[in-house]
Amino acid sequence: MTTTLHRTSATSAITTREVRDKVKTSVSLAETVRQSFTMAYRGVLKIRHNPEQLFDVTLQPIIFTLMFTYIFGGAISGNIHSYLPVIIPGIMVQTVITTSIVTGTQLREDMDKGVFDRFRALPIARISPLAGALLADMIRYLIATTLTIVMGIIMGWRPDALGAVGAALLVIVCSFAISWIFALMGCLMSKASAVQGISMLILFPLTFMSNAFVPVSTMPGWLQGFVNVNPISHLVTAVRELTANGHIGIHVVWSLIGAALITAVFAPLAVRAYMRNA
Repeated sequence: MTTTLHRTSATSAITTREVRDKVKTSVSLAETVRQSFTMAYRGVLKIRHNPEQLFDVTLQPIIFTLMFTYIFGGAISGNIHSYLPVIIPGIMVQTVITTSIVTGTQLREDMDKGVFDRFRALPIARISPLAGALLADMIRYLIATTLTIVMGIIMGWRPDALGAVGAALLVIVCSFAISWIFALMGCLMSKASAVQGISMLILFPLTFMSNAFVPVSTMPGWLQGFVNVNPISHLVTAVRELTANGHIGIHVVWSLIGAALITAVFAPLAVRAYMRNA
């Protein structure tokens, strides 16, 4: 009995160029948005399983509103009721923007755990892990904004209803834009504590050297020049105008333009730093 061996012909080798041509190298805008919201859902699940992450946005607005109103109200406006239209918009802006610092620290912690290394290996838009984390944090901004408004109403503040809604949306949008700055810091720095420390060092002078807590006219002339160009001052003035009578003035426009510019500049920088250092 004989056995016949048949030699199979060698198949042609597949080149890297042929494979690369068949692989999808870009993600559409619709897919990017969908993937970003999927990543945002992951952030929401993190908050759900770790509700202690909300302690700062639930306690800080209440403590700051009570403390600043009762300590400075009589000295600055003569009485607490007259100070509420001044301080509540300032507290709203200061609290929510300060809350956005957490975005950078949590981002750095996730990178240290290696979570984002897995995201980099997935066939998804490069911006979606960062955008998803920032979108999830908008829940924190909404909670802080709502609590500040509610505390003001309890204390006797009576804002314009539609204006208050518009002011809350404006603060959340601007805080989302500013959070890209802290996201960039989270990608560049090696420790979460460093992100928080440097962010506070930058943000505290901007918030306190503004018109958020006291009238600009009471400040020295050299300081008034800085306060008048401080973007935080424009945002606070916009919120005051909206909550007072629903007026949409030039300060609202400047705040939205500033938010768009910050996002356009710092979002690509954050994505580039994330791809290089994550």
